[in-house]
Amino acid sequence: MIEVEPEHVCPRPQLVRQGWIDLCGQWDFAFDDNDRGRSHGWHADPAGFDRRITVPYPPESELSGVHDPGPHTVVWYHREIETPPPVPGFRLLLHFGAVDYRASVWVNGIHVGEHTGGQTPFSFDITETLRPGEQAIVVRAEDRPDDAAQPRGKQDWRTEPHDIWYHRTTGIWQPVWAEVVPAVHLTELHWTPDLVRAAVRCDGELSAAAATVRVVLRHEGEILADQSVRVDGSRFTFDVAVPALRHGQDRMRLLWAPEHPRLVDATVEVRPHDGPVDEVSSYLGLREVGTADGRFLLNHLPYFPRLALEQGYWPQSHLAAPDARALRREVELIKELGFNGMRVHQKVEDPRFLYWCDRLGLLVWGETANAYEFGPTAVERLTREWLEILGRDRSHPCIVTWVPLNESWGVPDVTLSPAQADFARSLYHLTKAIDPSRPVIANDGWEIAEADIYGVHDYAPTGSSLRARYGDFDSLRKTLATGRPGGRRLVLGDIDPGRPVMLTEFGGLTHAAAEGENWFGYSTVTDSADLVRKLDDLVTAVLDSPALAGFCYTQLTDTEQERNGLLTEDRTPKADPAEIRAVLAKPAKALPGDELRAHREAGPDQPTS
Repeated sequence: MIEVEPEHVCPRPQLVRQGWIDLCGQWDFAFDDNDRGRSHGWHADPAGFDRRITVPYPPESELSGVHDPGPHTVVWYHREIETPPPVPGFRLLLHFGAVDYRASVWVNGIHVGEHTGGQTPFSFDITETLRPGEQAIVVRAEDRPDDAAQPRGKQDWRTEPHDIWYHRTTGIWQPVWAEVVPAVHLTELHWTPDLVRAAVRCDGELSAAAATVRVVLRHEGEILADQSVRVDGSRFTFDVAVPALRHGQDRMRLLWAPEHPRLVDATVEVRPHDGPVDEVSSYLGLREVGTADGRFLLNHLPYFPRLALEQGYWPQSHLAAPDARALRREVELIKELGFNGMRVHQKVEDPRFLYWCDRLGLLVWGETANAYEFGPTAVERLTREWLEILGRDRSHPCIVTWVPLNESWGVPDVTLSPAQADFARSLYHLTKAIDPSRPVIANDGWEIAEADIYGVHDYAPTGSSLRARYGDFDSLRKTLATGRPGGRRLVLGDIDPGRPVMLTEFGGLTHAAAEGENWFGYSTVTDSADLVRKLDDLVTAVLDSPALAGFCYTQLTDTEQERNGLLTEDRTPKADPAEIRAVLAKPAKALPGDELRAHREAGPDQPTS
């Protein structure tokens, strides 16, 4: 692929049209603490908006220009925009990357739609609302911190952050943009590689039925496939044959992995019976993931995930990144420290972040923000939003595992309540029904209801403690069956001995806090040298176990009062990155052939007999 500057990455990088219109920047803004805006007609007359805000930064954050962290449950936005002159056969779409939590949108005083869910994108066709000259966009966002059934992740319900919870992110926090599209156009596009069948499944949706869809796949300028299919309905699914994958030795030059993140460029054309052609650019990675014999598999070979827990939070902008470059830099930092992936925690990351994971090579465990209580409302909200997440992100090669629930968040009595256990299991099976190509963990950490990988959270303070619980297969089996790290039962129901076990949260090494400091951490260290020593002790214990299939270290960065990062909040390393990398890069006893496999996959020009 051609190198792309971070600021030029489209907010939707796997379905890109030329000439998209960036609508971020200065908007009019107002708090509506008494929730009177609708009855007072603010959607049609925003004259009373008394502030300015920089979109897409949440109003609680410094970079928004508002910087008011108080619990304002309703906020309003307004902006006048220039739009291209109307052209017959074309439509204008208005896109929102994410608005937390419930959004209503008006254009020129006309209500164009609503969306509920703070982590997922939505779009409206605003063509019929357009008028000569400028267009007035008004957004109302509602985000209630006292609503425990609302999926909110690590956003605090209290005014001041405490324990492991952070300042809130209200309203618009991902890009707003617009684009002109033909009347018949792609609205969804998904890719699923199948290495065994030497094909890629292409499926998606059109705005109207009946068209010819043409797909061209290229790798470094070489055409891998060029296929056209007649589509009679609005939805379509077909296989694109990739003959180059049939050559068992030559296919290595095409496969995606963190060590060689090779991507395939895709062009998709939609040709209706009459009217303009819709042409979009996309990309995909040729790779498969799975589990077998107690191991995680990448491209059918055992692979040892070395993940960092990633909160995706910045002090000056909260869940929104400070700028587009920060998204790429985050990926680079993770790789520089020696990790080959990350578990994005209680958040759905910006698609541009996933683009850089695809492009630069990092595994991602896809998670989402959870609610805090169980009930029909929480079930409906999380399920609907989780389906939207799967729809948005399932074509990214970097995402290798789905995790809809963290620990017992939102299912606090899962060991006692059949309904809560059924919900967790239903999310597992629902995810597998939508995307059978990836491992799924219903609830990662403990009290696991259903999983392809047993992800265990254990903040043992020493390597010897970890060795006692996970140092060999016998101790691991005993821990899974009867052990309770953190006081919690690990697996509900029967344990499958063939499923991989990973420590998906451990570590949490923290510099000791000053007296009276708002602080949260686990084991403490005295200085940089002590940090590296204790990190080495913990990580080596994990790597020395033949029974563990991977790990996720807590965590990448300090986040507000949670001070257990390898980096500070401003992304400054707490120890020499080379020393941290040396610890994380040690060989894993679970995969004695790992070095040979990595050597073979690193370069197709280096055959091994």
